Amino acid sequence: MRAIVPGIVLVLFVATVAVFLAVRPGQPASQPATLPGAGARPEAGADWPLFRGSPAMEGAAAGRLAEAFRLLWRFKTAGPVKSSPVVAGGRVFVGSDDGHVYALELADGAKAWSFQADAAVEAPVSVIAGRVCFGSVEGTLYCLDARDGKEKWKYETAGKILGAVNWVRPPGGGTLLCACSFDGTLHAVDFATGKAAWTVETRSDVNGGPAVEGGNVIFGNRDGMLRVISAADGSEVKAVELGDCLPGSPAVAAGRAFVGSYGAQLICADLAKGETAWQYAAGGPLFSSPAVGADRVVIGGHDQTVHCVGRAGGEGLWTFPTRGRVLGCAVICDGKVVVGSEDGRLYVLKLADGAKLWSYEVGAAVVSSPAVAGGRIVVGGDDGYVYAFGPAGAGKASRP
Repeated sequence: MRAIVPGIVLVLFVATVAVFLAVRPGQPASQPATLPGAGARPEAGADWPLFRGSPAMEGAAAGRLAEAFRLLWRFKTAGPVKSSPVVAGGRVFVGSDDGHVYALELADGAKAWSFQADAAVEAPVSVIAGRVCFGSVEGTLYCLDARDGKEKWKYETAGKILGAVNWVRPPGGGTLLCACSFDGTLHAVDFATGKAAWTVETRSDVNGGPAVEGGNVIFGNRDGMLRVISAADGSEVKAVELGDCLPGSPAVAAGRAFVGSYGAQLICADLAKGETAWQYAAGGPLFSSPAVGADRVVIGGHDQTVHCVGRAGGEGLWTFPTRGRVLGCAVICDGKVVVGSEDGRLYVLKLADGAKLWSYEVGAAVVSSPAVAGGRIVVGGDDGYVYAFGPAGAGKASRP
């Protein structure tokens, strides 16, 4: 019996060590690490990691959304916030014209870290597999660690980057970051190394960002062409001639691309057929990107109006007037539309009929597109603040 006891003790000791090693902090994980600030399983729609919410850029958020909100916190930067924020792992990531990208705690707006780029960051920020990716007006594409803001790599283009960075997995494996530049080029960059995989040159500036669907990268530019590019090698799958400057990013859903034009047209293109399915005429240029819901599409324009049209045929359903141009993009969530305007207000409208449910006066132009995540709204203002809103009555506001 005495000979057996030491053996049992040894087995228990080994088992205890094994459990300790399995849970000790800092051990490399087999799955992607959860970003700081994230708790257990998030609620539906708790993250908004990319501009427009997803690689296809539909601009539709999951989860529930209240009809009225209160300011939870605001964070001051040293320049206008034209960049559109994203939300991932309990943090807000956003750029500023002061040349920094900020990581803020979603709970209270406290700064986790900031990173100084080579110039203003007007482009939306993207969070992809634990990294923060964005372009600057100097044309530099950055890749940072989302935990601490440390630079992983940077990639130089020959023109400013104002559109969002997107990602795609080519057939051969790996991940590519896709960014459009004013050098007239779509750049596909290896996510791991920051080296160019392939490029696609066009005849003019590319202002918006690319959308991704089905292994293809879709983007438009000032030459009026909507291009469908294979992620495998950068070859052109389709080119749809839309006949007008396309300043914004397309939204793609079920094989159709929706995009606004400088000539005041909201255009729906059938990507398989390579032709226009329908057009809707607004009262001024459409620089923002459309939000695509189950049966309707919403876009704001220079005509100081938010437009809602039928997704299938492009018929006008309703309009909502603001007091300034609508340059930022709308978001559809839970039967509501969230959108900002140069009139200095953030609006929540009914998707059914465009009736105003709530608005908040920032006091300076809202060019930034809102992020909608976990029932909260985060947006930037030209007054240099990042604003976070939660349901009315949902706790005391902080950081006024």
